[in-house]
Amino acid sequence: MSAEHLDVLIIGAGLSGIGAAHHLQSAFPYRRYAILEARDALGGTWDLFRYPGIRSDSDLHTFGYEFKPWRDEQSIASADKILAYLRDTAAEHGIDRRIRYRSKVVAASWSSPDARWTVEVERTDTGTRQTLTSTWLFCAGGYYRYDEGYTPHFAGRERFHGPIVHPQHWQTGLDYSGKSVLVIGSGATAVTLVPAMAATAGHVTLLQRTPTYVVPVPARDAVANAMRRLLGAERAHPLIRRKNIAQQQAIWRLCQRYPRAARRIIRWINRTKLPVGYPVDEHFNPPYDPWEQRLCVAPDGDLFRAIRDGTASVVTDHIAAFTERGVLLRSGREIEADIVVTATGLNVQAIGGMALTVDGRPVNLANTVAYKGVMLSGVPNLAYAVGYTNSSWTLKIGLLCEYFCRLLAHLDAHGYRTAVPLPSDPHMPTRPFLDFGAGYVRRVIDELPRQGSRPPWLTSMNYHDDVKLLRHLPVADDELHCSASPAAAPTGAEMNR
Repeated sequence: MSAEHLDVLIIGAGLSGIGAAHHLQSAFPYRRYAILEARDALGGTWDLFRYPGIRSDSDLHTFGYEFKPWRDEQSIASADKILAYLRDTAAEHGIDRRIRYRSKVVAASWSSPDARWTVEVERTDTGTRQTLTSTWLFCAGGYYRYDEGYTPHFAGRERFHGPIVHPQHWQTGLDYSGKSVLVIGSGATAVTLVPAMAATAGHVTLLQRTPTYVVPVPARDAVANAMRRLLGAERAHPLIRRKNIAQQQAIWRLCQRYPRAARRIIRWINRTKLPVGYPVDEHFNPPYDPWEQRLCVAPDGDLFRAIRDGTASVVTDHIAAFTERGVLLRSGREIEADIVVTATGLNVQAIGGMALTVDGRPVNLANTVAYKGVMLSGVPNLAYAVGYTNSSWTLKIGLLCEYFCRLLAHLDAHGYRTAVPLPSDPHMPTRPFLDFGAGYVRRVIDELPRQGSRPPWLTSMNYHDDVKLLRHLPVADDELHCSASPAAAPTGAEMNR
C-alpha cells in the first residue's frame, strides 16, 4: 500500500503553523495539506506553558495575525486569551480539521528522482509509526524543545527539602499561598512569574546572576482601543498595526544607534518606578546594551509595583550550592525558600529535532546557510518559520508565509517541481543565524544554521526591509535554483557533510 501523499506538510500547530495554513489554503484552495502536531492540542507555547501569569511580551495587534483583528481591550494578553484567539482562528477557517494530533515527525528524506519528501511520523500515544510523502515541508514548530526545559547543574540540589519546579513543567495545583518562593532567572519568564506569584505568596525573591532590561508598558493600548471604538475592529486593525510596528521599529533603531542614550532612558524609567534609594544599578543595569538581548516588559509596571509593596525583592548574585532550606550564594548569604522555581530558560532545537537527509546524505544544519530567512542552502523544497527576536514574532512569520506562497505560485507558473537555494560563492563568509546574545542561543549556536554576509543570505531583523524582500522583490534570483526535472536540480549535498 503506497503512502499518503500531500502537497504541503506543515509541522506544528502553534501560532506559526496555523498562520501558515491560512496563507496556504487562501492562495491555493485545492492544494492538499495537513498539519502534524506532536502534542494533543493546538496552540504551541500558549497551550504548553501553565505557570502563573503567563502572557505575551508583545502587543497582540502585531503578535496576532494580520488577517484577524485582535478585539480584546488588553493588548498585552494572558495565555488563555491568546489560546482562545488561536482556537477561534483555526475553527473559523477550517484549519482545525487539518490538524493530526499526537503525530511527531522523526525523520524526513528527500529524493531528487521522485521530487518529494518521505516523512516518518511517530504516534506519541501508541509509539507506532507511519510514512507520508510530501512535495514540500513547512517547519513551523518554533525553536525550542517542548518536552524539556533548560536547567543548569546546581550543586547540592538534592539537599533541598521543598519542591523545585521548572516553568515549562509547572505542577498543577502547586500551592504557594503564604509561602516563600525563590525564582531563579532574569528573563521574560522570571519577570512574569514574580509579580504573578507575589499576589498570593508570602514573599517572592528573584535571584539573577546578571540584570536584564525591564521596561513598564501599558497592558491596554488606549489609542488602539479608541480607534477600534471609533472605526470598528476591521477598519482599525491595519491602522493599529502600522502604529505599533512604527513604535517597535523606532525603539529598536534608537537602541541600535544610540545605545548609551537608550540605557539612560531605561534607567531613568526604572528609577521612577522603584522606591527612593533603591540600588537600580545593582539589579537593573545590565552589562550589555539594550536589545543585545530581548527587552523584558512589565505590564502596567507590575514587577516594580511588587517590589515597592514589599511582596517581591531582587537579589543579584551567583549560587554556590543548594542547602536544605534554600540556596547559599557566593557572597555567603543564604536565601531560604519553601519553593524554588528554575526559570532558567529553554533548550533551543532547530526544525523540531527531526533528522533530515537529502538523496541519502544526512543534513548537518550547522553547514547550511539561511536563504531569505525561509530556506536552507542545499535543502530542496523545505521552508521554516522563525520570527523576530527584536519585535513581535508573528510580524516576520506572516511575511515568510507570504513569500512561501509566492514561491509556490512561481513554481506553478513555470512548471517547476523543485527549488533549492545555493550560494554562488561557496566560500562566502558566514556568521550565526541568530545574532543574539541570549544564553539559550549561545549554548547551541554551533548547531544552528548560519547566515551569510550579503543578501539574500542575510537574516534580517528589520520589518520594513523584509517587507521589501519577501513581499515586493522578485521571488527568484540567481541563487535559487528551480527545476522542472528533479534529477537536474542541484542540491549542494557537499555543503551538508
